[in-house]
Amino acid sequence: MSRKDFGAKPFSYPQPVWIIATYDENGVPNAMNAAWGGISETDEVSVCLSVGHKTCKNFEKTGAFTINMATADYVAACDYVGISSGNKTEDKFARAGFTATKSSHVNAPIINELSVCLECKVKSFDHESCILKGEIVNVSVDESVLTDGKVDVSKVKPITFDPFNNAYHVVGEKVGEAWKSGKSLM
Repeated sequence: MSRKDFGAKPFSYPQPVWIIATYDENGVPNAMNAAWGGISETDEVSVCLSVGHKTCKNFEKTGAFTINMATADYVAACDYVGISSGNKTEDKFARAGFTATKSSHVNAPIINELSVCLECKVKSFDHESCILKGEIVNVSVDESVLTDGKVDVSKVKPITFDPFNNAYHVVGEKVGEAWKSGKSLM
């Protein structure tokens, strides 16, 4: 077996495609695409975000944000909010084709078009490390992606970022059962 070195890079599979949504000081929704994040505690997320983003200015004022899972059906809109700056484009959220409903748990917008949303309170944001930590207050899911009351990944069609090839891929093929498939090796 032969291997190729890529050096010290932020390359990993899967990388989430999270659309971070906030309100500005006038209650106008904004969104950005973030791939460098993950669950860091049972009720906590950690995301690496550069301080200059409008999103960061917003959540520092409101104390809240949502994480909306990007989906295959909205890949263009989700990519757009990552390549367009909220500091330069006032109607970025609307131009993406997104609409919002205010979370009943935190002062942040839920993106109606994206079916899975983590509603979060800001725990901390370190300007030096660029690490945002948020407390997950609620997870809301559009009923259209439920089957028998459970989230159906084939209906959600979440996407993952491929950092090796700068591409998005849809997640969905089931290959095993968590806490079950490995029992055959016990």
